[in-house]
Amino acid sequence: MPHIARLYVCIGFLVAAVGLLPGCGALSWLSSEKDPNPPSAIDKNLPQQVQLDILWKTRIGKGTDERHLRLVPAIANGRLYMADPGGKIAALSPRDGRVLWERKTDFQFSGGPDVAGDLLVAGSTNGVLLALSSGNGSQRWRTQLGGEILSIPRIINDLVVVHTIDDTVYGVDLGDGSERWRFSYPAPVLTLHGSSTPVAAGEGIIVGFSGGKLVYLEPEQGAPVWEATVTPPRGRSELDRIADIDADPFVVGDIVYVATYNGDLAAVDITSGTILWRRELSAHAGLTADQNALYVTDSDDNLWSADPRDGAGRWRQEALAHRRLTAPALVSSVLAVGDFDGYVHLISPRDGRLLGYERIAKDRIGHRPVVANSMLYVYANDGTLAALRVGAAARPAPGASLSGAGAATKVSAPNTEIIPAQNSAQGPVPDAIDIR
Repeated sequence: MPHIARLYVCIGFLVAAVGLLPGCGALSWLSSEKDPNPPSAIDKNLPQQVQLDILWKTRIGKGTDERHLRLVPAIANGRLYMADPGGKIAALSPRDGRVLWERKTDFQFSGGPDVAGDLLVAGSTNGVLLALSSGNGSQRWRTQLGGEILSIPRIINDLVVVHTIDDTVYGVDLGDGSERWRFSYPAPVLTLHGSSTPVAAGEGIIVGFSGGKLVYLEPEQGAPVWEATVTPPRGRSELDRIADIDADPFVVGDIVYVATYNGDLAAVDITSGTILWRRELSAHAGLTADQNALYVTDSDDNLWSADPRDGAGRWRQEALAHRRLTAPALVSSVLAVGDFDGYVHLISPRDGRLLGYERIAKDRIGHRPVVANSMLYVYANDGTLAALRVGAAARPAPGASLSGAGAATKVSAPNTEIIPAQNSAQGPVPDAIDIR
């Protein structure tokens, strides 16, 4: 099983048992032994086949301090918006990083922002959903939800849809912040410390839950249209039975692709909830797709390419194993991932070959790089925000050979289960684990 960096505990009786302070705390894994899964070293002799240029860098606050938050840049209205755990939120020029406006609030932001038109929304660690003017940062409204917000509050039509840490989804009125509806699932005893972000699909909303459930909600009342169990919990221990959907579902046409931790990569028909296929692959960072393939980072930080028609593997890149990779992003016909040490790596979508890298910080890049106008925008845990551009292919040095350099492993065995339609739908390491 992939390594787990922290264990978050919220059980009152442990206070007496181990002398912890009341409430929630974090226990690091302590061991005098070497890490059984040390991060792969970067091959500094690897030819830089594609250039990655840093156009600008700046700092937004003091960063996340290694907390598992969901703060990512948002691009809208010709501006870049960013929130900081210390309560700062700002609009910058995507071209040069110049600050256009900045506001200091009393909230510890943990999820967002998202922007649509003249409204910006972000969520906090104490469950506050805050709406600001995207033009000048003035407050429009705020509302108190029932749990920590560790996903991106998503603006979908006239709603803000929020998935909180307790596996409750809220539909909040975009105009005034009033709650229209909520939908929730009882969470398993052990879950990953995070939540997937709701995704618009067709006329409804797709949400992935702890326990491997994928649900399609109608937006008027938040009622489930269908539910599908992507990965049923399996194994003897509660740890083995973690099957969370923390990776954001990815929609292509009438199909949603989803991955679970300790479980499967699957394709689900949006109209019916039928699971079209699934293959054994544990993932929690996320996935992306183009017209030809799916690309996913697994829980051992290997990058995979799979056939979207049946999930059959095409290639697997293992050279970055255990570097705590982000989900991949597609930009200028290459894949980009961030890692635990502030590097952005470029990979060929065609064959998985490593193409180049650039370091933007000395701290972890926690989430998928954001792509806009053929640019990459990357946020690191130390507060570094950087804009990068993929350049032209570099010319190899005289006499240099690229044969085998950074090559991926070809995957021939499908390892895929095609699911009978009648058995799939059911009616209308992560950084941390939660113990409930």
